[in-house]
Amino acid sequence: MNRRLIGIAGVLACAVLVGIAVVATNPALLITGYDTATVEAVDGDTGESLATVDARVADGVVKRYVGLSATEELGAGEGMLFVHDDSAERAYVMRDMAFPIDIVYVDANGTVTTVHEATPESRPLTRYEGTGRYVLEAPRGWSDRHGVEPGDRLVIEGRERA
Repeated sequence: MNRRLIGIAGVLACAVLVGIAVVATNPALLITGYDTATVEAVDGDTGESLATVDARVADGVVKRYVGLSATEELGAGEGMLFVHDDSAERAYVMRDMAFPIDIVYVDANGTVTTVHEATPESRPLTRYEGTGRYVLEAPRGWSDRHGVEPGDRLVIEGRERA
């Protein structure tokens, strides 16, 4: 009887270790779904609407870590909005990315602080730095096409003020 219990406990322990190893190599498996929000870029001087993006919201540690690395492509009006607790210096990388993106840093009051055009390259851990509480990732060239630049604002649906 004791040998049988020890055997069962050993099998369970091995199953747990295999599960941990699988999740460690693919943390996207922990994500059950994303909330979405419409993000509108607004000209900082005129208040004119520049563009909108339907964004998946990455507001937890695992979702922020995985980011778009588990995504094969973004449509023209799609993106991901990373939400942090406070505005701070941050650096984003292109870990396991398959396509180029714009990385838009936004402070707590919704003002765009930095815009980067980022491309997957042979050095995927190139750091794209900026200051913000929010970071919007959109298809590469989105910012240029719509004239989104530092000083403009992002208005995030469902948030009192970005």
